[in-house]
Amino acid sequence: MQLCKALVLTLTLAACQPAPPRIGGPAGTCDAGAYSSLIGKPLAAVTLPAGLDLRVIEPDTAVTQEFRASRLNLRLDRQGRIEMVYCG
Repeated sequence: MQLCKALVLTLTLAACQPAPPRIGGPAGTCDAGAYSSLIGKPLAAVTLPAGLDLRVIEPDTAVTQEFRASRLNLRLDRQGRIEMVYCG
């Protein structure tokens, strides 16, 4: 019985974990793979297309958890460099 309870608790906790960011993907997504070359560059030094569905995430910034396939997320490090590019 204890094993069963432990298994249920483990599965419940695993279900609460956020999904990993999606990179690239089928048509209709943000095509993050096309922007992967930006990783390591300062945000101030990059030019992005006008009208891009973009979210810039600075360190210690709270963000909403809804997934929008068309939105490109740029996560910055403390020096303002892009450290992660993903859809969502």
